Amino acid sequence: MGGLPKQLITYKGQSLIQRTTESALALQRGPVVVVLGANRESVITELEGLPITLVDNPSWPTGQASSLKTGLAGLYLTHKDIDAVLILHIDQPMVSLGLLLHMLETYKEDGKPIVACRYDTQLSVPALFSRDYIAELLQLEGDKGVKWVIARHRNDRAEVPFEAGSIDLNSRRDLEQFSLAQSTDHAQT
Repeated sequence: MGGLPKQLITYKGQSLIQRTTESALALQRGPVVVVLGANRESVITELEGLPITLVDNPSWPTGQASSLKTGLAGLYLTHKDIDAVLILHIDQPMVSLGLLLHMLETYKEDGKPIVACRYDTQLSVPALFSRDYIAELLQLEGDKGVKWVIARHRNDRAEVPFEAGSIDLNSRRDLEQFSLAQSTDHAQT
């Protein structure tokens, strides 16, 4: 990202870390745990005053599985009686409260213990898992993310379409393309 932490990328007047965290808080369905790794010191100021649990992941360079495990451990330490967990990534700027509410409704109505978002050719995050899958999520290693668990349980999952989920800001090029698309959208309206 050329030195810019992706958590601090601004979209619609907010940093991605603020935007994602506030969407999760707006659900008002339970505790919100935010995992911090790289750029902790510059990112933490974006979350001041929010009613969240912050957990540090010193193993963040080993891959996304370590952040997932750290977040789940932080959640379990503060709330052992959860029914389900909703997993979000910070680099998907198009995640909205409306999408998250739709996922919760799908979970309730379909009765499936996993709800995952479909975009491109994949099922991935945001994803919701009933508590029955937490042990399996805790066994992930390295760069294996929730997609592995979702793929293993075809009969246990419901899908929510989220084409904008393919916008994933992982590189400077991704950010440039996203910024260009946003400026084009603004010019057309």
